[in-house]
Amino acid sequence: MTSTTTITTTQMAHKVDQPVHDYNMNLDRPRADNATAKRIFVPRKYNHLFAIHSKSRASCLTSQDAAETPSFVGFRNLMVLMLVFSNLRLMIENLRKYGVLICIRCHDYRRQDIISGSILYLLIPCHLFVAYVIELAAGKQAKGAVARRKRTEELDEAKAIGQKQIHDFKLGWYLIAIAHAINATLNLAITTFTVYYYIHHPGIGTLCELHAIIVWLKTCSYALTNRDLRLAYLYPDASDPLPELYQSCPYPQNISLQNISYFWWTPTLVYQPVYPRTNKIRWTFVFKRIAEVVGLSIVIWIASAQYAVPLLQNSLDHMAALDLVSIAERVMKLSTISMFCWLAGFFVLFQSSLNALAEIMRFGDREFYSDWWNVSSVRVYWTTWNKPVYHFMKRHVYAPLVGRGLPPWLAQVVVFVFSGLLHELLVGVPTHNLLWVAFAGMMWQIPLIILTDPLAKAKSYTAKVVGNMVFWITFCLVGQPLAALLYFFAWQAKYGSVARNREGQGSVMK
Repeated sequence: MTSTTTITTTQMAHKVDQPVHDYNMNLDRPRADNATAKRIFVPRKYNHLFAIHSKSRASCLTSQDAAETPSFVGFRNLMVLMLVFSNLRLMIENLRKYGVLICIRCHDYRRQDIISGSILYLLIPCHLFVAYVIELAAGKQAKGAVARRKRTEELDEAKAIGQKQIHDFKLGWYLIAIAHAINATLNLAITTFTVYYYIHHPGIGTLCELHAIIVWLKTCSYALTNRDLRLAYLYPDASDPLPELYQSCPYPQNISLQNISYFWWTPTLVYQPVYPRTNKIRWTFVFKRIAEVVGLSIVIWIASAQYAVPLLQNSLDHMAALDLVSIAERVMKLSTISMFCWLAGFFVLFQSSLNALAEIMRFGDREFYSDWWNVSSVRVYWTTWNKPVYHFMKRHVYAPLVGRGLPPWLAQVVVFVFSGLLHELLVGVPTHNLLWVAFAGMMWQIPLIILTDPLAKAKSYTAKVVGNMVFWITFCLVGQPLAALLYFFAWQAKYGSVARNREGQGSVMK
């Protein structure tokens, strides 16, 4: 039987609203008038009277009424697990359907591609050193002009010489600019011609074309920066003050073989006489980054060969028949592997490779990217995901155009046109198909910027989420896989199975 105890009715009235533990602690304490109080029996172990609903509260997911935003870490963990399990299922399905498609010896590298690509890749940096020779001659001319001006004693003669120097500087800059333009143009022209006509493999061609574009951008930055340094050296009173960082290597002392060699290897496209430097090289850090490059490169290669290639091959018939529903399904199916390879490639290039190179060169400024994955505007994405290119465009294209009176919006359009041309060179030339899809993709960014800028500026959290989703959908879930399909189909139509099918149909018709 349940044990009982005795309390008075006055005690019961006093204890009814107290918690159970307080109630039990005050049992067996009779009042002084126990003899006259009416006794009752109450269970000792539990009190069914304490209040559960003591205040007004909102449901956890009712955001407008909730006192604080609930955490969704559990849902995030669930989504990660679902992503892992879904991809494991796709991997098993892929292996059962196609088997192991990875083959180290199965490649289509031609001997001519390897020889031509290697020679071309090694010759591309020569254009940067040609720019150094041009600037070396310009620096000697500037030193001579300053020396002649210092020897002048009479004011009138100094004014006359100063006016002559301005005329000579303008004439000299035109000649130097022409020399730099010819050198930089030959860099891109020779590489593009060789890749398009003599290097069949798109991978080797892409490496050469990318290297040529990087050297071209570095050459332009080297020429433009030294032009302004030379102007400040000749006319210090008429020029803006130089950054304090440059004082340790003033013009023309920066025109040296050591300086240009360091700029050649630094992970930046913008030339400066001096860069922030670290004190020492952390070789453990370098080896970790190299291991990341090797490991993720193998993963990207496996993912491309095992998963992307079969999807692309199976899309050819639908592309040829213009089956829009099937094409849309293929784009959605390809978006997963495309996004994975792109994210892994981003990490390999901007996190691992550039950080390893920066550590070896003791290059201090390593902000190669920002948190672009959180952007609510396409404009912010293009200013955060690839900082080296963004800094070049801002310093050498956008800012000079705005400084010369061009409206900022028009200067931005010029930047995207310029970037679109470089993207088309990088994609269309190695694949031997100038479809202008990459260029059109860059032009498509302009209306997307107009669409997402108001979302990024809005105070509503929902608007920012919508802007971020627009970015992911248009860029990664639709744009990249669709572009990959188009260029792959064009390649196959020119060199692969689609071209062979057309030749076979032509012979049958005959």
